[in-house]
Amino acid sequence: MKELARKGAALMGEQAVDQQLIERIKKGEKEAFDVLVLKYQNKVVKLISRYVHDQSEALDVAQEAFIKAYRAIPSFRGDSAFYTWLYRIAINTAKNHLVSQGRRPPAVDVEVLDAEQFDGSTDLKDYGTPEEYLIRDEVEKTILEAMEALPDDLRTAITLREIEGLSYEEIADAMTCPVGTVRSRIFRAREAINSRLDKLLAD
Repeated sequence: MKELARKGAALMGEQAVDQQLIERIKKGEKEAFDVLVLKYQNKVVKLISRYVHDQSEALDVAQEAFIKAYRAIPSFRGDSAFYTWLYRIAINTAKNHLVSQGRRPPAVDVEVLDAEQFDGSTDLKDYGTPEEYLIRDEVEKTILEAMEALPDDLRTAITLREIEGLSYEEIADAMTCPVGTVRSRIFRAREAINSRLDKLLAD
């Protein structure tokens, strides 16, 4: 269970960093989007390559997908991980590109969980400096401590959502409460965790 919590905290740490970058983009810091592009460009290109087989063409489609994502950032609410959201944009951009070229898109989309495994060796975390590894460890430690400090109902809700990957409806069934209550608990849990992360990430 502790190992599962550790992996969950690492995942939440990545998502928390993404969310901080997104907040900065919404405030007009374009450089923050460059960081997200660097982090996910290899993954997005490999995903699009499953649809568009010409490499230079796939790069063009990936660039278009990132432009669309940048323009749509104001509508990103954080209900899902940033990459899951970006994945949908990339898939739609690739399919639209094929249609515009008179080609038929595949009947079945690449699953997002498969897409997330495309380039485990090319993510930024694999090229991190010692300082970046240290920060990542600090983020993970801070999230674990924040989760342990949460009331039981908030900790259960955020664990089922972020670590177990359950939908809001599934969590409502598991916790025998309305979906609205689940959303409220997850929101409050994220607020508590993010408040501990703010200073760390700002530093």
